[in-house]
Amino acid sequence: MPVRGPFLRFLIGLGLVCAAVVAVVGGIALRGPGLVAVCLSGALAGCVAAGVAREDPSPARRSAVEAAGQAAAVTVGALLVVSGTAVLAGGAAALLLVGAGVAAWAVARWARDRREAAARPATAAGIHAVAGGWAPPPSPAVTGLPTTALGEEWLRTGTALQGSLPPAARQRIVSRRAQVLDELERRDPAGFARWLAAGPLHGGDPAGFVRSDPPCADPSTETEAA
Repeated sequence: MPVRGPFLRFLIGLGLVCAAVVAVVGGIALRGPGLVAVCLSGALAGCVAAGVAREDPSPARRSAVEAAGQAAAVTVGALLVVSGTAVLAGGAAALLLVGAGVAAWAVARWARDRREAAARPATAAGIHAVAGGWAPPPSPAVTGLPTTALGEEWLRTGTALQGSLPPAARQRIVSRRAQVLDELERRDPAGFARWLAAGPLHGGDPAGFVRSDPPCADPSTETEAA
């Protein structure tokens, strides 16, 4: 319905206004020492959030300052709202509010983790879990693969390197890519050179430049050798 968005925003705004009023009441009730304790709790939460954000390896991580500011503001606001609720409605209502807030946070965190797990693509190189860490599956020798398969493996391993990998798994993929490059150059040096000159290595398929079959030995050379 067209009114769902504006109505929802109205309810959210009304809830924020009510929460602000309750927080002001809680701040007045706490007075000096209580407000100092609330501010110290907010500062502690901000320091913890900054440390977590600094160690987060994801590309879309927040800055430490942004995470600290948000955590401190949420902590101070929540404590003031709980204090105001206790003043206006009693301690039982404040405990109920805390329980509802913790449950809502847990559900939201669980739903976010589920979405991230469902959206996380499997690495195209076939990286899979094994005891003690991550490792690529066994790969056939590059000399036994057709050129089209070598091109596909070059693209797959390039995509895998763009993700977050343990150092050992990354080194194995780099070594495999070096083998693919050596085999492509052995099969068709001229085509390999044209592929290198065509553009970035991570984005192009070498199968369109390199001959499909490995170079055969010259029959006259084999006769002389015999």
